[in-house]
Order: sequence, then C-alpha cells, then structure tokens
Amino acid sequence: MKKFIVFVLMFFFCFGGYSNSSDAASKQLIIINKSNNQLAYYENNKLVKVFIVATGKKSSYTPEGKFKVVTKIVNRPYYKGKIRGGDPKNPLGNRWLGINARNTPGNTYAIHGNNDSNSIGKYISAGCVRMYNEDVKWLYGKVNMNTTVIITSSSKSFASIAATNGYKVSGSESIPVGNTISILKKGSNGPQVRELQKRLTTLGYSTKGIDGVFGNNTEISVKKFQKNNKLTPDGIVGPKTKKALGIK
Repeated sequence: MKKFIVFVLMFFFCFGGYSNSSDAASKQLIIINKSNNQLAYYENNKLVKVFIVATGKKSSYTPEGKFKVVTKIVNRPYYKGKIRGGDPKNPLGNRWLGINARNTPGNTYAIHGNNDSNSIGKYISAGCVRMYNEDVKWLYGKVNMNTTVIITSSSKSFASIAATNGYKVSGSESIPVGNTISILKKGSNGPQVRELQKRLTTLGYSTKGIDGVFGNNTEISVKKFQKNNKLTPDGIVGPKTKKALGIK
C-alpha cells in the first residue's frame, strides 16, 4: 500500500500537479521594424496584433538590437517638463514599457503613449517608440516583465526577423495595423478605406473612385479635407481626421 501511495505522489508531481511558473506563463515577443514603423506583438509564437508606431527623428536615435522590458509604469511623470503623470499634456502618454537599451535601466528608452496622435507613423521621437494611448494601454495589459523586444530596420517580414533572432513564429501579417485605433494612409486597403472614400466623396472631395484602395487620389482628397478643416495636411487619417470626417 505504501509503495502504491509513493507511486501516485510521484506521478502527480511529475506529470500533473506541478507546473513551473515560467513554463505556465505565455511566451511573448515584440518586434519593432523602423523601416515601416510597425510593431508586432506575439504570444506563444503566434502573431496577435500589429500596430503603427513612431520612432526616432534620426535613425540612430532609436536603438536597434534585442532588449528586455525592465520597467512598467502607469502615468509616468514627464520630469524634464515637470508635467505630472496622467496630465493630457504629458508627452509620455498613459503607459510606459521601459527597455534596457544601451545599458539603461528602463528609464531612458521605452514603448510609450503620447499626447500627439498625429505623430504616430512618423520619424519624430528623441529615441523612444510612440504608440496611440489606447494601443499602448492594451499592450501594457498583455506584456510581462522581461519580455523580449527586438528593434530593427529591415525590408524582411516579421517572421523572417523573428527567425533571424532564433524565434519560429506564425500568423498572418495582413492583420490590420493598429487594431485598437487604426490609421489609414497611402497603401492601406479594405472596407475602412472604402468607407473613407465614400465619406470624402459625399463631402465633395472626390477620390475618383470607391475601390477600397488608398492611392494618390485618395491621399490628395484627404489632404484637401485636412487643410480645409485646419488639420495637419499629411494625408494620414488618424483619430483627429476620422473624428472630423465622422467615421470610426
């Protein structure tokens, strides 16, 4: 009887009743490609979401390499400008995912929100990776400490970048950029672009066709609309332009 009990206990611990916390936790990976300013988030080696981001004004500003998330801060104050955390004027937005780039402890380089949604998609920061506040809030809620962050500038796909760094991943890379708050710009396509074209045409800004493809004519129409509505005429349909157009 004793031998039977010992056997049951050994089986329980080895195969069923014990789990290593690191094994139980989902494996996460973030890849940021500066060549198109996109961020991919992977969980258990499967692509979950792709977001549009902003990176350094100069290529050298945003460091490249393999890093780790070493700090997580909600509503971090902007010490340089003496702006409290949570203030709408805070350029760091509502979430901060600090990475240990260039031997820093997570207080210098980060993936964070910002107070200027029109900056997303551009090369404009002092080195950090900017996201829409709602997007980074979503990512913050998913990402664990010590998650790997790969930053590069490449013409390769996310899967190829992952493979180069020793990760085998899966998932369609046609997932719309910025799933939480998507932006539309030249090169975008699909139902949202068709809705945009219909709205612009209705307002008198002809896109010379409603085909769901964001090309030159759609970009010209967007810029005209933005200029007439005192918005930055960059041809990128972000939250402010969408709000002015009355589309989601």
